[in-house]
Amino acid sequence: MRIQMLHDNWQMCINNTEEFLPAAVPGSVYQDLLDNGRMEDPYYRDNELKALKIMDNDFTYVTYFDAPEEIREREEVLLHFDGIDTIADISLNGTLLGSVRNMHRIWEFPVKSLLRDCGNELKVVLYSPTRFIREAYGERPMEGSSDAMQGFPYLRKAHCMFGWDWGPRLPDAGIWRPVKLLAFDHARLDGVYITQKHEPGRVALQLRVDVQKAGRKNICRFGRDEEELEGLSWRVKVTDPDGRVILTEACPEEAVIENPRLWWPNGYGEQPLYLVEAELLKDGNVLDSWSGRIGLRTMSVHREKDEYGEQFAHEVNGVRIFAMGADYIPEDNILSRVTPERTYSLLKQAKDANFNCIRVWGGGNYPYDSFWDACDELGLVVWEDFMFACAVYDLTEEFEETITAEFIDNIKRIRHHASLGLWCGNNEMEMFVAQGNWVSRPKEKSDYVKMYEYIIPKVLKEYDPNTFYWPASPSSGGAFDDPNDENRGDVHYWDVWHGNKPITEYRKFYFRYVSEFGFQSFPSLKTVETFTEPEDRNIFSYVMEKHQRNKTANGKIMNYMEQTFLYPNDFDTTLYASQLLQAEAIRYGVEHFRRNRGRCMGTVIWQLNDCWPVASWSSIDYCGRWKALHYYAKRFFAPVMLSCAEEGILTQDTNPNAEPYEVKKSIHLCVANETMQEQQLRVEWSLRNNRSEILRSGSEEVTVSPLSSLWLEKTDCMDADTYGDYVSYTCFRGEELVSGGTVIFCAPKHYRFADPGLTVTVSGDELTVRAQAYARGVEIINEADDMLLEDNYFDMDAGERKVKILKGSPDGLKIRSVYNIR
Repeated sequence: MRIQMLHDNWQMCINNTEEFLPAAVPGSVYQDLLDNGRMEDPYYRDNELKALKIMDNDFTYVTYFDAPEEIREREEVLLHFDGIDTIADISLNGTLLGSVRNMHRIWEFPVKSLLRDCGNELKVVLYSPTRFIREAYGERPMEGSSDAMQGFPYLRKAHCMFGWDWGPRLPDAGIWRPVKLLAFDHARLDGVYITQKHEPGRVALQLRVDVQKAGRKNICRFGRDEEELEGLSWRVKVTDPDGRVILTEACPEEAVIENPRLWWPNGYGEQPLYLVEAELLKDGNVLDSWSGRIGLRTMSVHREKDEYGEQFAHEVNGVRIFAMGADYIPEDNILSRVTPERTYSLLKQAKDANFNCIRVWGGGNYPYDSFWDACDELGLVVWEDFMFACAVYDLTEEFEETITAEFIDNIKRIRHHASLGLWCGNNEMEMFVAQGNWVSRPKEKSDYVKMYEYIIPKVLKEYDPNTFYWPASPSSGGAFDDPNDENRGDVHYWDVWHGNKPITEYRKFYFRYVSEFGFQSFPSLKTVETFTEPEDRNIFSYVMEKHQRNKTANGKIMNYMEQTFLYPNDFDTTLYASQLLQAEAIRYGVEHFRRNRGRCMGTVIWQLNDCWPVASWSSIDYCGRWKALHYYAKRFFAPVMLSCAEEGILTQDTNPNAEPYEVKKSIHLCVANETMQEQQLRVEWSLRNNRSEILRSGSEEVTVSPLSSLWLEKTDCMDADTYGDYVSYTCFRGEELVSGGTVIFCAPKHYRFADPGLTVTVSGDELTVRAQAYARGVEIINEADDMLLEDNYFDMDAGERKVKILKGSPDGLKIRSVYNIR
């Protein structure tokens, strides 16, 4: 196999103009126009509107390249595109090779007869995606999410590029993944599928090797089509995680690895990766090769009837894990800005906050190889949606053909990764189609069943039968059978936030696996400054509302603010308070679900990241700043976590003008142990006044079994001052503090906080925080707000606390707490 990359010397122009501009491939129209100074930053203020109009145009990309003899002399030469976004005609030397209309597919064209030794012209004409969906919708309306542009389901393009309730309408275009010439003689590898058979002390790898012969479209397989493959052979080499070659065999039925080192999700063990290399041979000469890193593990979803309904849990190497993670959306609306380094950094920050899983949401794109490599290395189990979300589709023969090819391309690319936990048919469609949402004709409902309960399972049976498949998210198993059932399958729970229910509502439910639930906040002031002018910095300004895509959600944030905090009297304090509000809401839910481990086995928060600077549900904003939620997640996803189910005003009647009643006050501590080891711990608690003076306290030695949660005895706190006392609680392993927190018995807005007189000093890479009274939600930022700390947005008793600086310089430090929300 000879490969010639075709990434150089590209130019682009907007059609009906005569001006060609330098262009980058892989890349995009928006990024090329930005690089050439021909458009304004689409994320700034309301420039999105100008950028959207640009996409009513068509665009031409062209390059000229030489094809050396070592390419041209091969028996077969293919022009290969890993991805074109989205509607395009491709021509080589004036000959139309084909027309494409799916950004999620690989495209290949035989070009041997068209190649010249020098001066080959490769032209890609990209057609307007906005014009296409507008015309398609005009001819025959087909519905989907009202947050996206009408007609978006007609185009196999990342749906969120047409807008979502967190994303802009910026449907970029371009040659977004690599383009190359592939030249080979005789045959090439079409795919290598690796299955694992685990036995005591050994793992047997079985490799299914598929081959495409030159000039043919059909695929042959060793072991099945030996006559077709006469004269060809293959061999495998396995290299262990330390770089030692441990196995080299020719055409083995099994490749046995002795004393295997198992791959585990983050928090349960290590992530050793073995390199598997397969070579296709003819007469001893290598024709083609494939390589991939694998983890030795078993992975499925455990479903078992129990007293509550049916369990739903990731099972890895026979161990049922509690999923702790978040939903992942495209990292940028301009996809050419997404680099392997940026993706790794984002996912590393997920691991650093004790995540063990990531759900890839179905309205974006199938992630790059670098995403999968990072998840393998970091131990993040991936729930992978197929790219369908919040819409209905017309299952024509043409549509079935293109989505089937899309499935095959991506399954073959992804299936060997250790981190792949499951395939899922779509996002939120079974639930809403069952309710009749978006459905305007009966065929759309029957097409749904065909796509997700017949076509995808059939493709997976052929290309990846060993990975668990789930028909939708949420689902109870398909067939429109109560898809969002609390007691089966996975659930999207949105009564808190979309349903305007208070955060205490979480404790009323015991979902088996929550794959979406979330709460919004604003990004930090420094991030807001990237898209606003000073006059825009009011949460109800036009620009701030343009960067809030969930309709009237800025008002919703303030509605929840009214329930929780005093009214913040300046813009920056409002942003800070919104982040605490978000973090407290999600903490309330996650801690409850972890306390009920076994019944609930998954908490996947909506959402990890943003694709532009915006008010949203993310825990890390577009500029990479950790919101309060991400620091909270580091604590509530900790392998060993102490939490408290308190009784107080919030769990009873929150109306301050209700007929007077005796407020029940108590604490009920629980230790969640998501490790594989028994934990010997000391749990301490103390009832304190607002100056942190101890009124009474308790301590208990506990033993917590692996992979379990342990409730301690409930403690009565009827003697506590409802508005002036609080409880602090801590958990120690020996002298090591492993978890802790505080609770109050009323809403923070009604608590009589004393001024904690917070100060912070620096010594090397360590901060010392001092408080004179109880301080809640302590935030420490530097002037540039680019500092990453060991912990932040924490509660503390009066006294002193040390915090490590992980990144950034402590210049111009500022510190505040809930006391400052006023």
